Amino acid sequence: MDEHSLHQETPLTRMKREAGYHAAGMVEDGMVIGLGTGSTTYYAMEHLSALIDEGLRIQGVPTSFQTEMLARQLRIPLTTLDTYPELDLAIDGADQVDPSLRLIKGRGAALTREKCVAAAAQSLVIVVDASKCVDTLAAPVPLEVIPFALQPVILGVRALGGIPELRTGVRKDGPVITDNGNFILDCSFGTIGEPERLEGILTLMPGVLSCGLFCAFVEKSVIVVGRDEGCRELRL
Repeated sequence: MDEHSLHQETPLTRMKREAGYHAAGMVEDGMVIGLGTGSTTYYAMEHLSALIDEGLRIQGVPTSFQTEMLARQLRIPLTTLDTYPELDLAIDGADQVDPSLRLIKGRGAALTREKCVAAAAQSLVIVVDASKCVDTLAAPVPLEVIPFALQPVILGVRALGGIPELRTGVRKDGPVITDNGNFILDCSFGTIGEPERLEGILTLMPGVLSCGLFCAFVEKSVIVVGRDEGCRELRL
């Protein structure tokens, strides 16, 4: 993500900005919050930076090196899960959201740290543009896989009827390497009829560090949807 390009306003970036700014407005003074990875989360961080300049006091736990570097540029004070294993709130994005508030995440290859932060947060605020809201989850499901187990996991995904594809780098030869030193498998299953069941099966595969299906956080999730006519909040 080139954060400077995000300032070139288009209808899509306007929806992302509105969602991100809305989510930032939900942060209260003194909170310790999770900071997700991705373009929509950038806008939340941008607005948080402005609120900090106005006197807001917060600390953030970044979910990736990219988010950490961006937070430092924006002068957002940072901390860690070691210091604060329980967070007040986390702001993150999603690749898809269904009506039950189940998510597919991981396009930015930060799914493991994002899931750790989501689990630690009392409230999970997901910022998306309207195109990410779907009737049924069907996007490829990212898996973070330790390199030693890559081929067995590929076989396991195929046995489930999935089509696994090793994510390769842009302007880099070879596979994408996560912040944890692992590979990403993007696994296509078509329409996912039972997301919780698939998440459980994939997560239990030896060598899989994390799965991009996020089904366990629906009760504490708030989906902020940026739309042409303004933001909408979705809750159960």
